[in-house]
Amino acid sequence: MGVLNMKVLLHICCAPCSVMCIDELKKDNYEVTGYWYNPNIHPFTEYKSRMECLKEYSKMINLEVIYNDVYGLVEFTKNVIDNLNNRCDYCYKERLENTVKYAKENNFDAFSTTLLISPYQKHDKIKNIGEELSLKYDIKFIYKDFREYFRKGQNKARELSLYMQKYCGCIFSEQERYLKK
Repeated sequence: MGVLNMKVLLHICCAPCSVMCIDELKKDNYEVTGYWYNPNIHPFTEYKSRMECLKEYSKMINLEVIYNDVYGLVEFTKNVIDNLNNRCDYCYKERLENTVKYAKENNFDAFSTTLLISPYQKHDKIKNIGEELSLKYDIKFIYKDFREYFRKGQNKARELSLYMQKYCGCIFSEQERYLKK
């Protein structure tokens, strides 16, 4: 159970994944502010579609969101190309560290991420990175296993006609999407 008025900066990967995370954090009495930082999402049209969808959704629910609008194709690929099998590790750490730095510099009490809702993500890795960054920056990491709410959140997102992406975000995950078929 959260502490009333504890200010949490929630890293948001996309609007559909945020639906139930926001609901559950608010239910636990956290004061939630969204944070968009996803330089991993490619191509540019996908990046823009996801960000615009979050802007629409945040207006619907009256959620303040900070947009760190960085389309990072070059930087992202430069940092993962020599180790594609571990690209997610880099991606999680890059996004969460950017989030925690912003949270610390702007007087938030804690941080978390919507990545914790997806059954397709490396959940333990995300949790470990969040906990490491919590210690490094001396700010609380709100860990909650949101995966049980994934389908409910996806259904709610469809009811709201939110843009539903078909892959995690990076160009390599898009390729995997097609190779698996």
